[in-house]
Amino acid sequence: METFIKLPLRSAYLLVSHGSRDPRPQAALEQLAELLKLRIEVSRGIQTATDTDLYQDQGQLSYQSPLLEGEQGGIASSYATLCATHSLRPMVGTACLELAALPLHEQIREFGSRILAAGFNRLEIVPLFLLPGVHVMADIPAEVKLAQQAVGADLTIELRPYLGSHPNINSLFAKQISSIWTEAWILLSHGSRRLGANHPVEKLAAQMSALPAYWSVSPSLEERVAELVNAGNRTIAILPYFLFAGGITDAIASNVAHLQAQFPTVQLSLGEPIGASSELADLILDLFE
Repeated sequence: METFIKLPLRSAYLLVSHGSRDPRPQAALEQLAELLKLRIEVSRGIQTATDTDLYQDQGQLSYQSPLLEGEQGGIASSYATLCATHSLRPMVGTACLELAALPLHEQIREFGSRILAAGFNRLEIVPLFLLPGVHVMADIPAEVKLAQQAVGADLTIELRPYLGSHPNINSLFAKQISSIWTEAWILLSHGSRRLGANHPVEKLAAQMSALPAYWSVSPSLEERVAELVNAGNRTIAILPYFLFAGGITDAIASNVAHLQAQFPTVQLSLGEPIGASSELADLILDLFE
């Protein structure tokens, strides 16, 4: 007689970014999704089954073990071992709020259909945004609600906290800070006009002993550089608080070159955006757990 033991399903995951016409952010997003998949496998000890037959059947992961009559006592120990060592392979998808071929709720619905077919029954979504602006607080929740209505009760969709809310987000700048000597730091964020949305940047800048500046609102980078130069600083480092390289980071580099020409006796250093890394994947994994 064959006994089939049902193992609990795990979530699938979706990373939602803003979207860009520049191909570089999407390429970095896909790289990040692969890194996150690896981190999930490592954290959960997922390995390939060898002496057991694991398969997905009608949305469930099953362990097929021929047990002869009178050998049922081995079920409990076999089940415990399998729960500790085997799982559905993680699925990590990507989607964009803007500048995509489909609206976000349709992207979520399509990915939801794929993960349901693969045996998952829960989708967890992390907005890869650094500020609690209108996209995080209003646009994405509205799209998730539409997606949940479209997929029905077969799939539970959970919206996790946005990336910038992680308490250890400052750790992503540790390597850059340790490798750059400077008298003053500027943390340059995109900025938001939403009331209170820039508070996390101000808090992060204070932790880093930096001045906050914004690309889209005041105080601007130009204002902060002039302020620091007038205070007597001759070396100033600028950290872009952006996820990936793209059109805005190119514009920032051009702006810094212009400021360098404007203040030739001051050394301006421009750091790199956060970028896809295992460290970033670990922070995202925290938001899922």
